[in-house]
Amino acid sequence: MDDSANLPLPDYDHLPVGSLQHRIRTLDADGVTALLDYEQAHGRRFNVVQLLTQRLDALRSGDAQPSGGDPAAPQPEQAPAPAGGSPGNAAATPDNNQPLRHGVAGQTPNRDIRSR
Repeated sequence: MDDSANLPLPDYDHLPVGSLQHRIRTLDADGVTALLDYEQAHGRRFNVVQLLTQRLDALRSGDAQPSGGDPAAPQPEQAPAPAGGSPGNAAATPDNNQPLRHGVAGQTPNRDIRSR
């Protein structure tokens, strides 16, 4: 079984560092320790190890407290899928999408923009 399945942040390996910085605010010292141990055993990304170490030190010294929230909640990097189709209006789309010639509507053939 993969070690990453037991981590307190879902899909930890695929999170950008900027998102990780915000998501670890919800974790307590045990959660940050689990991530730090995993990172040191697998990725050893310097900036991630440094980030996790600083957060763990702040939690242990009392300078920081876990913020509320669910670390598994949808985040901007994982936006939910749109509910419907295209937000465009098919009725307002012109039949002829020829661009304006030199920016002058009257000189563009087959384009009736004044009827709208």
